[in-house]
Amino acid sequence: MGDRGGRRDTAVLFDVDGTLMDTVYLHTVAWWEALRQYGERAPMSRVHRGVGMGSDHLLDRLLGDDRDHDRDSALSAAHDALYAQFWTRLAPLEGAADLLRACAARGWRVVLASSASERELRVMRDALGADDAIDAVTTADDVDASKPSPDLVARALERAGVPASRAVFVGDAVWDAEAAGRAGVRCVGLLSGGMSREELTGAGAEEVYEGPADLLARLDRSLLADPGPPQRGPRRGARAE
Repeated sequence: MGDRGGRRDTAVLFDVDGTLMDTVYLHTVAWWEALRQYGERAPMSRVHRGVGMGSDHLLDRLLGDDRDHDRDSALSAAHDALYAQFWTRLAPLEGAADLLRACAARGWRVVLASSASERELRVMRDALGADDAIDAVTTADDVDASKPSPDLVARALERAGVPASRAVFVGDAVWDAEAAGRAGVRCVGLLSGGMSREELTGAGAEEVYEGPADLLARLDRSLLADPGPPQRGPRRGARAE
């Protein structure tokens, strides 16, 4: 992950689950089953809407803040064990590795900012196969507060070594857009995690693309190529349909 030269004053911060890896619905199933094991019921549609935030926030959303918090660790452990059954079959989204390499080739610093644990992120990085394009990573193990708190984005900025005005966050969930906004970083949304265009733009994403391959095809017309002060209205290159 050494310096590749070029324009190193700009960084692209990437969420991983649902943004680079096709894992959102695997997490949905794992949380749904973990809840069932402890006698809780939540429809998958609600579980899915919480994927991408930290487990503490997700459980607040599904079970309420007045729940028995003593079970949180057990619920998270059950989710982790269920999700780990898919590790050997994890797959990147189309164009994900090529997108990271294209950003690196343009001299932009590439940082992964994931709510996953360090161990879980290592498994996803192995499946993604693009470590040659990654400058730094941040995980849930590096911060005290999870998304939609801005802590993860702020730590990613520190590791990128650029100010918020020279970075763009790419994510698939409203929690990504909210965390980026709270950290003063502009956001590009992807539909590959199953959230709608309206949800992402409502949370603060300035551009929305179908997935990594779509963003890659329009990379030089996207917000990533020209970060700067936020502006109102659609930018050229944004997908509006």
